[in-house]
Amino acid sequence: MGLKDWKLKLRYGKITTPFKHFTVIGNCEVGELIDGFSCRPGPAFVAAKTWAKDTQEATDIFFSIGKQIGFTPYDKVEIFSTEAVEPPKDEPYAYDINFTPYDESDQDDSET
Repeated sequence: MGLKDWKLKLRYGKITTPFKHFTVIGNCEVGELIDGFSCRPGPAFVAAKTWAKDTQEATDIFFSIGKQIGFTPYDKVEIFSTEAVEPPKDEPYAYDINFTPYDESDQDDSET
């Protein structure tokens, strides 16, 4: 889109999109990552910002990206409606993918 002041134009209807903005967070198993992403292999929380039609499409995008770049969600993901940092495009997409690795023992400590 590349528009100057795209947030204001979107807010006031000067530009429109069929998409909503979400942040998806999942507890994942990270393997060998590709495409310049980096995180040690093992458990990590992965977050991605998405432009999608609904929460199901945002979830599908997250799982698809995982297959493409090398992580697998363990279970359900959490989805939040959030403020966009990047403008919408003509197709749904994800951006700003972040990895926060943790040790399995960190999880066990909280149960005692």
